[in-house]
Amino acid sequence: MAYCRKCGIEIDDEAVICPKCGVQQKELNYSKPVNDEGSILWAILGFIIPIVGIILWIVWYNDRPKDAKMAGIGALISIVVGIVLYFLVFAAIFAQMGVFTQFS
Repeated sequence: MAYCRKCGIEIDDEAVICPKCGVQQKELNYSKPVNDEGSILWAILGFIIPIVGIILWIVWYNDRPKDAKMAGIGALISIVVGIVLYFLVFAAIFAQMGVFTQFS
């Protein structure tokens, strides 16, 4: 058995509120469970809109680590693919202009 923090009467161990004085005995946890599954949809969203993936990664880093990781991976892949395509397009443009044949 436990005792009330205010009036000192003996109360049940599981009691949340003292039946005599009404003082709360235990902290109540009202937070709802977080759905952190690391869905591939967050990676797809991060790939399609990389800035959203980066923002979600920053915001969710501590609270939803699996979802944050997926959004960040999608954004990172999108940025890498964008850079590679950027260089390929410029290489194709320079090849059409004959820039690479000048040095041969």
